Amino acid sequence: MLWSLLKALAFLGVVALAALAAVFLTDSTGGVRISVADTEYTLGPSQSVAAAVLLVLALWLALKILSLLATLIRFMAGDETAISRHFTRNRERKGFQAMGESLMALASGEGREAMAKAAKAQRHLRRPELTNLLAAQAAEMAGDRKTAEEVYKRLLADDRTRFVGVRGLMKQKLDAGETETALKLAEKAFALKPRHVEVQDALLKLQAEKGDWSGARKVLDAKLRHGSLTRDVHRRRDAILALCSAGGPEDGADASKWREAAISANRLSPDLIPAAVMACRAHAVSGNAGRAARVVEKAWAASPHPELCAAYAEIHPEESPARRLDRFGKLTEARPDHPETRMLLAELNIAAERFPDARRALGDLPETAPTARSLAIMAAIERGEGGDDAVVRGWLTKALTASRGPRWICDNCDHVHGRWRPLCDSCAAFDTLSWREPPRDETPMPNGADMLPLIVGSARVEDAESGASGGGRPTAPSGKADSVDGDGLGSALGEGGGNHGDAARYSAPDDDAPDAVGPTRAAGTR
Repeated sequence: MLWSLLKALAFLGVVALAALAAVFLTDSTGGVRISVADTEYTLGPSQSVAAAVLLVLALWLALKILSLLATLIRFMAGDETAISRHFTRNRERKGFQAMGESLMALASGEGREAMAKAAKAQRHLRRPELTNLLAAQAAEMAGDRKTAEEVYKRLLADDRTRFVGVRGLMKQKLDAGETETALKLAEKAFALKPRHVEVQDALLKLQAEKGDWSGARKVLDAKLRHGSLTRDVHRRRDAILALCSAGGPEDGADASKWREAAISANRLSPDLIPAAVMACRAHAVSGNAGRAARVVEKAWAASPHPELCAAYAEIHPEESPARRLDRFGKLTEARPDHPETRMLLAELNIAAERFPDARRALGDLPETAPTARSLAIMAAIERGEGGDDAVVRGWLTKALTASRGPRWICDNCDHVHGRWRPLCDSCAAFDTLSWREPPRDETPMPNGADMLPLIVGSARVEDAESGASGGGRPTAPSGKADSVDGDGLGSALGEGGGNHGDAARYSAPDDDAPDAVGPTRAAGTR
């Protein structure tokens, strides 16, 4: 309020002074005489003031015109001027607008539109570190791999964008299946930016595929050092790489080298089953049976597995079935209720021809968690006890459609493997295999019910199924079933009922025979 009042008073003061000056000039006498050549001009006071104002305006206008002319001359010479800055700002505005439209087209999945807008932005902005990357991504989305590759190569010339160019070319070669070139580019990208997680994973995968285990261990150490991997996972994967670098006797590797590497891998990750198996064999070859047994027992306590049983049996391969049953007691007491332990005890009792003990060890596993292996063991028990062929065939019939139990399955693509591998056979992912139950296929077998007469005989279908589900013996006649000789499960256990020594051969499926019921290695039978 006070400031507004002061401004109003100041304005009134200026108006009053101007009025006084005008009155003074009007009342004044005399003037200004200007003599030009022979002509004399006389200006009064008011005219003199007006002439002075006009003269100042003329001088200001002349200076402006001269400044404009000088600016035009500098512009023509290429110097930075207000005019050039105006055009530059206008061009940048159009360029950034085109870049924004290109980004929106990329987000919308319009590759061709994004390429056109990126080219427009490149013409206006003249900043290749921004527009080249945008053009490469747009070309990739549009499926123009050749243009994308050319743009990525241009990015290599600038230090600021070299990593982006190398990474882009690496992904191009990976998509094209050129793993050798992709490996070299991944090594270059890793050297430029060792903290980049995607480059670390790509390089680790490529090195593992090539078998460069020492290089892969260096990348793994870098992942731990830069915080992209936890220490527990690092120890496990380092153990896997150490195990792979060791090879094995079957690979012709040096005996002392593979034994040392196997023991080192087991020390890094005691619960890694393949490392425990190889370390057990390494200790056994060295004559240290006690240490070999402790390695398996520790791994079994963490995760029971059939391969651990096989390695445990190999420590004393010539022992009798009864002696083996006693020795395995120390292994099985760690996880007595685990399904793997129960099936192992049943197999060992079958090998020792203690069929009632095998039935008690197996318990209700065929009913509560039926698998092809547990049902085959039940068939072997029935066969060993002299059960009717229809009962045995009934159990084997159920095993046809039952789950095969846990398998080595890739957590990335669900591909099932017969044996453990560091890389998935399907997606080539590293350290993704876990021992678990595969996903069940809910699609029923075509005409599955119509196939039963071919397996167990048309006269005994109902009796075989009732015997299989209840565990009792059917009352049907004991004649020979109408089964297919040789390949059918009906003839797998033989024709007679008294050959108990052969019954243990059909106790568990082999990992390498996905469609058949084969012998177990853990039980040490024929």
